[in-house]
Amino acid sequence: MNNAAHGSSIWSRGMIAVIAAQFLSAFGDNALLFVTLAVLKAQFYPDWSQPVLQMVFVGAYILFAPFVGQIADSFAKGRVMMFANSLKLLGAASICIGVNPFIGYTLVGIGAAAYSPAKYGILGELTSGDKLVKANGLMESSTIAAILLGSVAGGILADLNLLLALGLCAVMYAAAVVANLFIPTLVAARPGQSWRFGPMTRSFFCASLTLWRNDETRFSLMGTSLFWGAGVTLRFLLVLWVPHALGITDNATPTYLNAMVAIGIVIGAGAAAKLVTLENVARCMPAGVLIGVAVAIFAVQQALLPAYALLILIGVLGGFFVVPLNALLQERGKHTVGAGNAIAVQNLGENTAMLLMLGLYSLAVKAGAPVVGIGVGFGVLFALAIGVLWLWRGKQ
Repeated sequence: MNNAAHGSSIWSRGMIAVIAAQFLSAFGDNALLFVTLAVLKAQFYPDWSQPVLQMVFVGAYILFAPFVGQIADSFAKGRVMMFANSLKLLGAASICIGVNPFIGYTLVGIGAAAYSPAKYGILGELTSGDKLVKANGLMESSTIAAILLGSVAGGILADLNLLLALGLCAVMYAAAVVANLFIPTLVAARPGQSWRFGPMTRSFFCASLTLWRNDETRFSLMGTSLFWGAGVTLRFLLVLWVPHALGITDNATPTYLNAMVAIGIVIGAGAAAKLVTLENVARCMPAGVLIGVAVAIFAVQQALLPAYALLILIGVLGGFFVVPLNALLQERGKHTVGAGNAIAVQNLGENTAMLLMLGLYSLAVKAGAPVVGIGVGFGVLFALAIGVLWLWRGKQ
């Protein structure tokens, strides 16, 4: 009820509860993706339907983008997070009891969309100043750990027993709801805003226009959108690439490969923090071009060891590329439209890119294009796109 939490220790009860809830929720998200893919495989859905699963999730993000920021600011954020995790729990439980996986996964997507602005926004309410940077670091570390452990656990358990794997996802979301109970009830940041559809969408699109008109923030939005669109597509490419290139048909191997990228991102992010400042952000651009080159080289591999090495490299380049762009957007966005709005606009850009890239990927698979060919083409196109962005940035 009070704002005494401001400036309090980074290890306060509320902070630990937020980080724990984030870990459990992200673990559930990543495990559930690979478990649901295994459900689709077991129910003999066609290959091209795999990316469609992520498209319904991303679609929920896009649909709710103009509203979730305001929801996070209008209520106590801990309660918003609890509501969002309850929706995820409902989605996972519904897949458990045999509801169509696409419907269950859409519910999880709606929960995830509501969760995102609340979890980042609450950090600024529980800490401030230098501690806020540390809190963001903790949040990112717990997220990466959850991605690594969640996706691998999902893949391994899906090979053992699908119902057990789905049950684990539901238990993780339930534990996240319980962790949310320990977050102190803070005062809503901006209560009493208009809930009419017109003003809500208008303020969101005004923020979008402001950010897209500014050279620096537009550059950041385009770079991060291309990166996340490519990242999600790579995740699905791995699921089809492993049986095709390596002849391994289990559910676990793609998750191990996926984990390599996440490990690389941590290393790359650390390097970027040391070598790149907001003044020389363009330093990260060569890494972006090299991501595309590395993906194209990766696609033609036929052995597990070079594949692992290349995916770690792709992760390192990715972390080095995307972290400075995120920082640039947060810093410039904070002074123009507010950090929450900037993150919401960025979410919309990234998710739109994901939707387009996954759609193209799904069409390529449906048309019968060879997986290796898709991988090489995808890498080359990504390198060209970042190259064009880099040149365009240089001209300004």
